[in-house]
Amino acid sequence: MAAILTLLRITNLALVEELEWHLAQGFTAVTGETGAGKSIIIGALQLLLGERADKSLIRTGTDLCTVEAVFSGNDLEKLNPQLVESGIEPCENDLIIKRSFSTAGGTRQFINGSPTTLSVLKNLGDELVDLHGPHDHQSLLSPDRQLSLLDSFARAEDQLAEYRNLYGQLQTLLAEHAALNTAETAREQELDLLRHQTTEIKSANLVAGEEEEVENRYKLTASSKRLIELASAIANKLSETDDSVLSQLAETQRLLRELEKIDGSIAQFSSAHAAAVVELSEIARELSTYAEKLDLDPEQLAALEQRISLFETLKRKYGGSIGEVIAFAERAAERMQKIEGRDAELQRLVKEIENVRAQMKRAGETLRKLRGKAAPKLSENIRRNLRDLGFRQSEFEAKLRTLDEPRPNGFDSVELLFSPNPGEPLKPLRAIASSGEISRLMLAIKSALAAHDAIPLLVFDEIDTNVGGEIAHAVGAKMQTLGRDHQVICITHLPQVAATASAHFVVTKDVSRGRTFSNLREVSGNSRQEEIARMLGGKSESALKLAASLLKKDV
Repeated sequence: MAAILTLLRITNLALVEELEWHLAQGFTAVTGETGAGKSIIIGALQLLLGERADKSLIRTGTDLCTVEAVFSGNDLEKLNPQLVESGIEPCENDLIIKRSFSTAGGTRQFINGSPTTLSVLKNLGDELVDLHGPHDHQSLLSPDRQLSLLDSFARAEDQLAEYRNLYGQLQTLLAEHAALNTAETAREQELDLLRHQTTEIKSANLVAGEEEEVENRYKLTASSKRLIELASAIANKLSETDDSVLSQLAETQRLLRELEKIDGSIAQFSSAHAAAVVELSEIARELSTYAEKLDLDPEQLAALEQRISLFETLKRKYGGSIGEVIAFAERAAERMQKIEGRDAELQRLVKEIENVRAQMKRAGETLRKLRGKAAPKLSENIRRNLRDLGFRQSEFEAKLRTLDEPRPNGFDSVELLFSPNPGEPLKPLRAIASSGEISRLMLAIKSALAAHDAIPLLVFDEIDTNVGGEIAHAVGAKMQTLGRDHQVICITHLPQVAATASAHFVVTKDVSRGRTFSNLREVSGNSRQEEIARMLGGKSESALKLAASLLKKDV
């Protein structure tokens, strides 16, 4: 099943306190009086597409606004690689998008319950919804946008991606070549600096992990005098002086032996005492040996101080640790080798540039052929749609031109040319003044691309502005046709368009308890006939009859 938007839930957005909108596939029309709040639906969708959240949109008297959408359908599985790459739970049959923002500032967004970034949300939204408003036709004036439309019709996205990848590689190689091919003086100055840096670091004979070892040795050496004093004092107290601990213990040991002769039961105390004497004698010996081994060599201390000072100097110049200093030296040596081997490196780069340029040229030519084959087909398709929309004798052409130099999008540019009336020359779209004409042209282009467009939901916000009469019927028929391949939501003020929809919702503005509320309800049968009549100018008997005829004609 093709993916569709099945639920839109809005809480505390502008005039909407609580709205839960269930949608079906096909063409859905949304109508209502001016100011009723139809634009809030567009605003909610824009928030879900990653647009900037303005906290002034939060309903007065509340602190938090949330918007949530549920898309359903097997087609959603094609989004799973993108979701998994972003750390988001993959889809099965449903995709849930939620966004909230508060008066305190900051927004939060979730996809399938996983928190995500606005960038990820926007990229995903581009795959799900195509939104067109009354001012979106301005995008048609962009040369890049016009070329993008042609590429979409030509199904050239993969070929364009290959070309762009090669174009990017070429620009990188050209930049490397230019950087290496700098002025001789600049090269020599850089070489001198690199030689000085590598020599300074190399002469230090640095070893990874050495810094900690040297600092520990320095601390020990700097404290050696005090260590000798302490160790010697303890050894003397234990055994060297006349009143040493061991001398006194010898007397207590003699007394214990006499006591043991009288009472053999205290032999255990005598043995323990003897063991203690042995242990203390061993401690005294070890401390004496420890004191003798400590070195008071001032030259060694000075050498360690000098080594530590060298470490600090190198770290201050080249990195925060000895490891980073060593890495800096390696990079400098590599750069120096490249500059010294400049000619060989330049030759290598020239060959690589030629190779990539040849690949890019082949990719660009393939892209050009796809565009050249698609341009007349797109032109004819749009002309056919324009005739359906009331431009009986209009002309349209997607005209390709070859660029003097390759650009990120290929070797071509395209200019969309339009002539709404017979006898008038084809002109660029920017020369078209009528918003009604450009709106219908937008619809014709979108209709031409519908079969090639994988985006499931098309939203039109009053794109039928400044048209009426039979043209309005044609716009409605075109919306109805689009609804066969896509889910279409159209916010419209034209009864002829609303009457063609497979589902019809009305936005109303009500006042309750001194507060204004926007509400959305589905209309069918008599209530839909009355809404169409209202759009025709009233609920007179003649308006109701005309509404009935429109609904009967388009059902």
